[in-house]
Amino acid sequence: MLHDAPAVLPGMPLGDLPLEPGTQVLVIRAQVGPLTALHHAPDGPPTGTVLIVPGFTGSKEDHRLLLPELARRGWDAWSFSQRGQGDSSGPDSLASYGMDLLAGDVEEVAQAVLGAAGGRLHLIGHSFGGLVARAAAIAYPERFASLTLLCSGPHGWVGRNADDRAALLANPHIDLWRLRNPQRAHLDDLDLSPDDAFLRLRAELTHPDQLVAAIDHLADPTDRTAELASTGLRTAVVHGENDDAWPQDWQRTMAARLGAPVRVVPATGHCPNEEAPVVTAQILDELLRA
Repeated sequence: MLHDAPAVLPGMPLGDLPLEPGTQVLVIRAQVGPLTALHHAPDGPPTGTVLIVPGFTGSKEDHRLLLPELARRGWDAWSFSQRGQGDSSGPDSLASYGMDLLAGDVEEVAQAVLGAAGGRLHLIGHSFGGLVARAAAIAYPERFASLTLLCSGPHGWVGRNADDRAALLANPHIDLWRLRNPQRAHLDDLDLSPDDAFLRLRAELTHPDQLVAAIDHLADPTDRTAELASTGLRTAVVHGENDDAWPQDWQRTMAARLGAPVRVVPATGHCPNEEAPVVTAQILDELLRA
């Protein structure tokens, strides 16, 4: 992209989930509109910069526990909410969530994160965010020092999340959390756990077109592993021991085709970033320093 790097401004927390002291809430003024971010800086000079792209139904808050752990290991750690996720800007129309546009947002956020000093950062994509991060790495390999795919696979499959897609299209004014939890849809926040209250709030703010478009990307059987390999970018694959959202053999085969190491986070499922942030940060740190 040829435009100036976007501005990074102070932001406001989304909901009441606690953030560790030192975690900043920021807004990146991007072409699509404001994109919200979390940032945790290390105490001393950074080893490097890490940017995490969240997955389907997710947001920057999915990595609020992981960022401080990466910072403790010397990394300048960032996550951001993609367009249409949570309190980030969400344009109307499915066309506004094409993979090339999502990848362009990642590159634009990377510019903002790196600032005037420029250079390259380490990109991590979780699940659907892995597809987006891969597209960004293919389109802008000069921007990134490495790509780590966290619980993400080489391609989707037809019919994936089809029930969610149909429900969203049939109920355009009802958020996905309420569609999935009809018995609790109208409970007061005080009658929900703090996590569920946050998930409902985030779902209310997430643009339905973003969700439908993400489902379509997740159902796309196109395999771009060879394109990623052709960039020469250093890659790694990490998944939870019990991850069942993407076939683990697909992830291992993808890693073999990339010549990438595979690391497994013990006793975790699809979200080791939340289930075991300390161990996940340790594994990521070892891979990023390799």
